[in-house]
Amino acid sequence: MAANIADLFEHAVDAFADRTAVYFGEQAITYAELEERANRLAHLLHDRGVRPGDHVGLYAGNSIEAVVAMIAVYKLRAAVVNVNYRYVENELHFLFADAELVALIHDRRFAPRVAAVRDASPGLHTVVVLPDGSDAETGDVLYEEALAAGDPRRDFGERSPDDIYLLYTGGTTGYPKGVLWRHEDVWRTLGGGVDFMTGVPLEDEWQQSIRGAAGDGLVRLCLAPLIHGNAQWAALMGLFAGDAVVMLPHFDADEVWRAIDRHRVNMMVLIGDAMARPIIEAYAAGDYDGSSLGSVNSSGALFSPVVKRQYLELFPAALVTDAIGASETGFTGLGVVADVPGGAVEEPRVMPGPTTVVLGDDNKPVAPGEIGRLAKSGYLPLGYYKDPVKTARLLTEIDGVRYAFPGDLARLEEDGTITLLGRGATCVNTGGEKVFPEEVEGALKTHPDVFDALVIGLPDDRLGQRVAALIQPRPGAKVDLVAVEDHLRHQVAGYKVPRAVWLVDEISRTISGKADYRWAHQHAAENPAEEVSHAD
Repeated sequence: MAANIADLFEHAVDAFADRTAVYFGEQAITYAELEERANRLAHLLHDRGVRPGDHVGLYAGNSIEAVVAMIAVYKLRAAVVNVNYRYVENELHFLFADAELVALIHDRRFAPRVAAVRDASPGLHTVVVLPDGSDAETGDVLYEEALAAGDPRRDFGERSPDDIYLLYTGGTTGYPKGVLWRHEDVWRTLGGGVDFMTGVPLEDEWQQSIRGAAGDGLVRLCLAPLIHGNAQWAALMGLFAGDAVVMLPHFDADEVWRAIDRHRVNMMVLIGDAMARPIIEAYAAGDYDGSSLGSVNSSGALFSPVVKRQYLELFPAALVTDAIGASETGFTGLGVVADVPGGAVEEPRVMPGPTTVVLGDDNKPVAPGEIGRLAKSGYLPLGYYKDPVKTARLLTEIDGVRYAFPGDLARLEEDGTITLLGRGATCVNTGGEKVFPEEVEGALKTHPDVFDALVIGLPDDRLGQRVAALIQPRPGAKVDLVAVEDHLRHQVAGYKVPRAVWLVDEISRTISGKADYRWAHQHAAENPAEEVSHAD
């Protein structure tokens, strides 16, 4: 046995086989049923040539079948390659080629796209098609046929903590890149192998199932799609501990509350404002119970202050947390959301994890009040798949300690917390001053007519860059830009106020809720803006 994703799941199956493992719509599956189906699919893949270390694509929306597929691949010591179902053909072609897939498991509706790009992976020898209610033509193996042909037994041999977990991350620019982790390292940093609150590692890989067996298990709602690391690890951590994992076919704020009330959800895991704001406003406008909800956890994209306050007002007894991290670092810090006296617009601040530091340009820890680069040591990834240049930029050894630098800037505070200032790549340098988009976006969203906002820097002959904003009004609201500017000037310094604004029907974000900067810059380049300010 080892600190391995498949072993951790199998420990849970042995401890509570009859518990419900996953709810999806009206469907449910127990741990024992999930285990048997995963064994059957794993045997079919093995019989067709999938071996340890191979890459198997998962091109699917949320479903019980997708969870079965993910577990099956790990049982074989192969690596799951998450394929974003929003990708168009050129992006799929790149990913298939880069990931060197030997097998692919996909929803039936994607069969035409798979047919168009499968030649990008010449080693692709097996394709399994998941049922999704569509009837797209396919000549590949159907999921039901795979289960019928596979052996239900668990007889896969020993596994290793060195087996590879591979997560493709698109970020906000460029083509996706694959981040390589050892199973033990990624479990320790994302899967509950280290206590997030205390930083103390679990004694061994049995502790989660032992603790889970001592209680009845939580019901946790994982709102992101399984192609995202947030949802994968929210689901896996729940399955390791004997929890019931609730998933939805697509994001719908009202359906979120219906699912919470139907399944008596205790914990909701989401990604920042893009999910959190419509959810809490649907609750305020609807007639939902929600009394079972005791914990709301965000990671991958921070809450803005106004959204935090909405949760605190409507769920004062709930634990609301804001975690920071990245595919390249795992967990790096946690903030417990609390009210701010006077309703001030506070900056995103968290307590750093035990191996998270802020380093200056001299690679030394900064003093309180100083700004530097966020860095993490300890359990880290191996690097980027097939990209030694990007790996060298990500991972650096300093005084014998290996650090990962995700690209975030941060300020160390007097009390030991750190304030997140954003990615250095998105920081706007205007007239010699640095403007961090997240701060201005948070201030914009405190205006009653603004639902979402995205701040970017545009070239400026005099200032170098000027601050610009794309604003999504609330439904039915007519945004008065002069009033918005006046509102901002009471929230942030004048040089941070956007000089140009675009009103848009919807802010484009990635499937993980992160800002889509490529879209923002393209929209700004192709559409006239209303010049609203000559800020200080």
